[in-house]
Amino acid sequence: QVQLVESGGGLVQPGGSLRLSCVASGFTFSMFEMSWYRQAPGKERELVATITSSSRKTNYADSVKGRFTISRDNAKNTIYLQMNTLKPEDTAVYYCIRSTGGPWGQGTQVTVSS
Repeated sequence: QVQLVESGGGLVQPGGSLRLSCVASGFTFSMFEMSWYRQAPGKERELVATITSSSRKTNYADSVKGRFTISRDNAKNTIYLQMNTLKPEDTAVYYCIRSTGGPWGQGTQVTVSS
């Protein structure tokens, strides 16, 4: 079955960096556009970034443009989210998912605080 396992979250100070990873299994990863979402406490889940199957195109939420970079390695069935210049408002649980739909992984917690 489809499985997505996110990792790489943690506690970081404002201005710091983190790199999230998401390992996929149970489907032909290289054929699917993939996305990162996040959900902050008390807020709805929001789209952060998307990458096409070939990595040719990427899209970002305005709130993370210029700070976050999505990438993928189809040989490793993995997508990444490099997050730089982190802000307290980036605090959330981050999830990866196929752009066509679920299931969701368990997510990885990112906390930006001094």
